Amino acid sequence: MPQPPLIGLTTYLANAQWGEWDLPAAVLPAAYADCVQAAGGRTVLLPPDAPATAADVVGRLDAIVLTGGEDVDPALYGAVPHPRTGPPVRERDAWERAVLAAALARDIPVLGVCRGMQLMNVHAGGTLIQHLPDTVGHHGHNPYRGHFCAHAVTTVPGTRIGALLPGTRQVATHHHQAVDRLGAGLIVAARAADGTVEALESTRQRFAVGVQWHPEMGADAPVVHALVAAAAFAADTDEAPAVGRKERKARSSPDGIFPAQVS
Repeated sequence: MPQPPLIGLTTYLANAQWGEWDLPAAVLPAAYADCVQAAGGRTVLLPPDAPATAADVVGRLDAIVLTGGEDVDPALYGAVPHPRTGPPVRERDAWERAVLAAALARDIPVLGVCRGMQLMNVHAGGTLIQHLPDTVGHHGHNPYRGHFCAHAVTTVPGTRIGALLPGTRQVATHHHQAVDRLGAGLIVAARAADGTVEALESTRQRFAVGVQWHPEMGADAPVVHALVAAAAFAADTDEAPAVGRKERKARSSPDGIFPAQVS
């Protein structure tokens, strides 16, 4: 029986309180792991570590999720910080860029969520809008601190995201930054009504997609199911299986790439 794919989830590194403790901790909302597990994957948390270790860590995984969180350091895309941009978290930026680079080098599936999508764009040489209300003239993408809200996105036909989530739908949102100039090898896969880029995907990888919204908080499970399906397919067809994982007979794929849509 095939092993479920093992999917790494990046985390915050922050002070946290539980019980009588108040200590630095690697933390992540449980919804991320819950949605991946519900889709049939197994999860492991990837707290910030030395970037030099990323290739070894990623070599043991079948896919990664770059999760949401703090603003990406504007220095990474050659910009001066906006007054509303949060303080840089350079340890996390460096670690997640190394994890992303290792995953792209192995061509294993990648899903970027919110900050994760922005990091994918910056890693590819793109830039970010540092405070979206300055550009779109409203706060509809992040109207309340500490709460997810809903707004509509329309996906682009012919893209992977467009196949998974055709048309227009409501998504869970909480962001004040967004993609500006696209990085190399990326295309837009969804937009909000105000033109904000809400999803992107790579034209160079078998499965590397980013969504500006939070699929772990909404009803758009096809995105997460597609990641897990792609990870399972990658694990079954990898010519160099990850350390500690049994080699399995490859399944055939109709188009020779990861499945673009799952039912």
